[in-house]
Amino acid sequence: MKAIELRDDGFCFVCGKKNDKGLKLKFDLVQGARICCEFPTQKYYQGFSGIIHGGIIGMVLDEAMVSLLWKLDKQAVSAELNLRLKKPVYVGERLFIEAWIAREEKKIVYTLADCKNEKQELVASASAKCMRV
Repeated sequence: MKAIELRDDGFCFVCGKKNDKGLKLKFDLVQGARICCEFPTQKYYQGFSGIIHGGIIGMVLDEAMVSLLWKLDKQAVSAELNLRLKKPVYVGERLFIEAWIAREEKKIVYTLADCKNEKQELVASASAKCMRV
């Protein structure tokens, strides 16, 4: 497989500050090996009326897991993403995302992420296999 150059030009849909159509989320490294993010939902992200699309939640969880690895200087990309939606998220709810490393192998890093609402109820969780590049 041909090597690709991965660089940040500020237009990532989830975290890019230059992308006017993007979410512009900020991921903060905490406790040395975890990443957290606050996600204020808006009607633009809905699927069914008044409910945030599950794909948006999955995308943010995926970004959190990969962003964590890059902030820890572990260059990797998502190779497999598993998402579990547990409760509906309603337009206007503020979500809290957290991601961490479950384990590491030579070429794969296994990550986990949770998404909670303002009541600290788990609304979604994800796991990913991230391939080192």
